[in-house]
Amino acid sequence: MTPQLETKLPNVGTTIFTVMSALAQQKNAVNLGQGFPDFLCDPKLVDAVTDAMQKGLNQYPSMLGVLELREAISAKIQKLYATHYDPASEITVTAGATQAILNAILAVVRVGDEVIVLEPCYDSYIPNIEMAGGVTVRVPLTPGTFRPDFDKINAAITAKTRAIIVNSPHNPSATVWTEEEMKKLEEILAPTQILLISDEVYEHMVYAPLKHLSAASYPGLAERAFIISSFGKTYHVTGWKVAYCAAPPSLTAEFRKIHQFNVFTVNTPVQHALAQYMKDPKPYLELPSFYQKKRDLFREGLSQTHFKLLPAQGTYFQCASIENLKVEERHLSEADFCTWLTSEIGVAAIPLSAFYADGFDQKTIRFCFAKKDETLQTALSRLARL
Repeated sequence: MTPQLETKLPNVGTTIFTVMSALAQQKNAVNLGQGFPDFLCDPKLVDAVTDAMQKGLNQYPSMLGVLELREAISAKIQKLYATHYDPASEITVTAGATQAILNAILAVVRVGDEVIVLEPCYDSYIPNIEMAGGVTVRVPLTPGTFRPDFDKINAAITAKTRAIIVNSPHNPSATVWTEEEMKKLEEILAPTQILLISDEVYEHMVYAPLKHLSAASYPGLAERAFIISSFGKTYHVTGWKVAYCAAPPSLTAEFRKIHQFNVFTVNTPVQHALAQYMKDPKPYLELPSFYQKKRDLFREGLSQTHFKLLPAQGTYFQCASIENLKVEERHLSEADFCTWLTSEIGVAAIPLSAFYADGFDQKTIRFCFAKKDETLQTALSRLARL
C-alpha cells in the first residue's frame, strides 16, 4: 500500500489555466485564457539556437548562466534604466521567471517570516511562500482600479515582514505603476530591512504614453531588490523557460545557493542564441508598438459588445467587467461565467477571482490578446453575440 502523505500545499489543486485550456480544446473554443502567443517567434532566433547546437554548445554552461548572455542583460539594463549590474556577481540566468521567483523566496524567507503580496497576483507567489515556511500577508490592490493602497501596505508591515512582492506591468489587471507610486514604495521601505521581489516579466509591454519604471532605476529599491524578467514573454518563446534575476551581490550570493541545488543551470544552446539575438535591441524596443496594435484591435472589437473594458496599460491582457452584459449569465460567478463563455460562446477567458486566495469575485474576467490577428477576429466575431 502506498504510504500516506500530508500535503505541503493543501490549497493547491489543478490551476484554472489548465482547466480552462482543457475545456477550450474540448469545446473547440478560441483560447484567450492562458497567456501565451499562438504565433511564431523570429526565425532568426530559432536559427541561432540551431547554430549553437551545431557548434557543439550542448554541455553544461556556468551555473550563473552563459557569460555573454549575462553581459547582454547587463548592457540592456544599463541602457534602459541607467543602472549597472555586474554580470559576474549580480546577474543569474534562470529556468523561467517562476523559478527565479521561487529562488528568491527560498533564499530569504525563513519559517514564520511574513511576505506581503498585493492581490490579485500571479498564482505561484503564495505557494512559494508556503513552501519556504513563510506567512503570506495579503494586501488588496484597490478594487476597480488595481492601484496600490499605500496606507494598507504600510499597515501590513510588522517586525516579521521579510519581503514584499511587486508586479508591474501587472498580471492580471494590466496596470502599470506610476513614478509617484514607485517613489512612495521606496519611501515606505527606506527605514526597514524589507526585501523587494520585483516581478517585471512584462517590462517590454507598456503602452504609450506610459513607460516601464523598473525598480532598478530607484536606488532605494535597487539596493534591496531581486529584479526578475523573462525572455519567454519578450521574444514569444514562453516554452523555452529562460529568464534572469538581477540583484546586489549579497542577495545574488544567497539566490545562487538555491539556484545551484534547484535547477543548477539552464539550457546551453538557447542561452547562446539569446546572447546573439540581444545584440540587436530592435525586437524588444519595438515590442510595445507590436502589442499595442493587437490591444487596440481587440479593444475596438470588444467595444461593440456590452463588456465594460478596464484600462490596459501594459502586459498582453485585457480585463473586462461582465456586469452590463445583456445575458442572464452575467449573474454567475466569474468562474462559472468563464465556463459558460467557453462552452456556449466558444471563447475561453480567465476569472479574476482565480488570482485571489479567497476567490474575491468582482464580476471581472481576463482575456489574452497575444494572438494572431485572425485568432482575435474569430474570437471577436463570437463575442459579438454579447
